Order: sequence, then structure tokens, then C-alpha cells
Amino acid sequence: MSAPEQLTLDGMSCQGCVKHLKESLEALDGVTVLDVAVGNARIVRDDAKCSVSQLEEATEEAGYPIVAIEPA
Repeated sequence: MSAPEQLTLDGMSCQGCVKHLKESLEALDGVTVLDVAVGNARIVRDDAKCSVSQLEEATEEAGYPIVAIEPA
């Protein structure tokens, strides 16, 4: 299992944003969502199934671009 990652995201302002982002992340193969809050998410990602670029693409499509990815 991969180490948890902390995503810092832009554009989130409410619980509706949290729900929308969580659904977008859960739809990605190889991503387990640990927690989502306004402005950030904590996930575990299987590198073999979901690359950083795929993760960035999914969050941007949801409307919340990634500002930073750090170990959680």
C-alpha cells in the first residue's frame, strides 16, 4: 500500500465542493479517499493504477486544481 498523500486544492468554498471532489476522486481507479475537507484531501494512491497527471487532470476537470501534493 502506498503512503497517504495530502492534496492542497484551489477553488473549494463549501460542502458541495467537498462532495463533488470526493466523488471525482472515488471514481479514479487506484485511489482510496481518506478524508476531504474544504481546500484539501487526504488520499492513498496506487501509482500503478493512477499517475499524478491523471490525478491532476481529474481534480482540474472537477474544478479544483491541485496546488500541492505532500506526504500526509
